[in-house]
Amino acid sequence: MAATQNKDYYGALGVKKTATADEIRKAFRKLARKHHPDVNPGDKKAEERFKEISEANDVLSDEKKRKIYDQLGFYSDNIDPAAAEAAARGGYGGGGVRAGRGGQEVPFDFGGFDFSGFQGGGARAQEGAGFGSSFKDVFSGMFNGGGRQARGPQPGTDLEYQVQVEFWTAIRGGVTRLEIQRQEQCPTCKGRAVVGGSSTCPECHGEGQVTQMGGRMKFNIQCPRCGGSGKVQNACGTCDGAGVVTRREPLEFRIKAGTRDGQRIRLAGKGNAGTEGAAAGDLYLIIKVGPHKLFQRVGDDIHVKIPVTVMEAALGAKIEVPTIDMPTGGADNAGAGHTQLKIPPGTQTGQKLRMREKGVPSATRDGVRGDQIVEVQIVVPKVQDERSKEILRELQKLNPEDPRREMLSEV
Repeated sequence: MAATQNKDYYGALGVKKTATADEIRKAFRKLARKHHPDVNPGDKKAEERFKEISEANDVLSDEKKRKIYDQLGFYSDNIDPAAAEAAARGGYGGGGVRAGRGGQEVPFDFGGFDFSGFQGGGARAQEGAGFGSSFKDVFSGMFNGGGRQARGPQPGTDLEYQVQVEFWTAIRGGVTRLEIQRQEQCPTCKGRAVVGGSSTCPECHGEGQVTQMGGRMKFNIQCPRCGGSGKVQNACGTCDGAGVVTRREPLEFRIKAGTRDGQRIRLAGKGNAGTEGAAAGDLYLIIKVGPHKLFQRVGDDIHVKIPVTVMEAALGAKIEVPTIDMPTGGADNAGAGHTQLKIPPGTQTGQKLRMREKGVPSATRDGVRGDQIVEVQIVVPKVQDERSKEILRELQKLNPEDPRREMLSEV
């Protein structure tokens, strides 16, 4: 009979035993993105690593499973939580111990056994001292299934893709296309992961039990591979027993007008397929909006810098400014429109003028639209002829104020 093997779930995720649920979740997500089969197609090592961290996350993210794992140093679905609690307290004395579902009895007896060899203090350890910890060391792998026991239907995992979207498509809406790689239900086994009839279990060689060694003791436990039946079904050759196959497929989806940079769009059921009829995961699209050479978007507001002459700024004027509105007679996403803006007399460079409801339509609130913020940039003319210079000198005499006077007085 083969022996089962212990696993360090905390080490697999790279977290401490005191890690919070949030720290475990973040560690798993970081590693899952790195080792996911979709990111490493054909990489068997990455696939095995992904299975390892998935198994660790399955146990440590579940409060009840994690408690059993922390108490005994291992986890199996066959372990009765009450038995694990008693074992962690060192509550077993002589006689057989019953553990597992349905009152499964594990054939071992502590009567007359010298536990001093398992104590931290050797033969000098006092009777009963530290028995709980030594018990965990001895039986750390007793019910460990090694992740090879059938787990039933498994829901599909979510996928996340970053999508590049043009500026005008995000502003006005439109259709975007991309190609994704996802897991689909295996067409051969229909997601069951097995085909054909059963065969002798290679783990226990048809005996239904495997041997677990613990120091100087030997235990026979139910085979985690076949569940004690001694028979297993053949893995599907198409999907290698995964129940799903990886495929690339084109995807077309609509971008709503006003979609923001960094916005997360959920497409339900478009993630990886589940096994044995379980629901598929979701697909999350992270929108990355391209820049525009003239307009800058801040939330639902549009910012634009407009050059203004000295005369227009001093005397006031009505000028044409570009907007994100559709130009008259333009097709979809044909470019910018324009409208008139009043420049008040005495406008200074850097001054910002607000154009109400000339910004981006909100993607979340119907009928709400941002503003357009126009920043004035005064352009000083290059004077070359003498007549213009004379006029400017005369203007300077008529307006002798020093714009630096207040600043210098504070020095």
